[in-house]
Amino acid sequence: MNISAIGAFCGCAVSQNLAIFAGTKGDPMKFEIENREKVTVIRTKLEKLDAIHAPELKGELVMINKDGVKNMILDMSDTRYCDSSGLSAVLVANRLCRDANGSFVLCGLQDGVKKLITISQLDTVLKITPTFNEALDLVYMEEVERDVQ
Repeated sequence: MNISAIGAFCGCAVSQNLAIFAGTKGDPMKFEIENREKVTVIRTKLEKLDAIHAPELKGELVMINKDGVKNMILDMSDTRYCDSSGLSAVLVANRLCRDANGSFVLCGLQDGVKKLITISQLDTVLKITPTFNEALDLVYMEEVERDVQ
């Protein structure tokens, strides 16, 4: 299913390679999804990634992966809080990309989220960069390395 079809199906705004997913009943947008060359960027547009929002993010990640995407960047610059459900969604993305022989990079972590990831020792499992541009560079570098092998 292409991004336009997804937009028509769920009633979200779609423009070229960018989809913005809003919540129900006029909630502000929750996720911004942008397809770039060899990578899909998911930006969380909510303050809390918790048990209320994590299932929706997991669903988006699975749909993106089913469309053949193997490289994802999750930019959490706007997210100040994350609970175990949110971490579970992050781990789903990591597994989906790994199983597709791709890359998953987490970027833009605020202090509270970074602390939770460190305490749970997920910083040893996940690829994390401070900025989006560094995440993009890492994905492209890993893609080149896979092409060479």
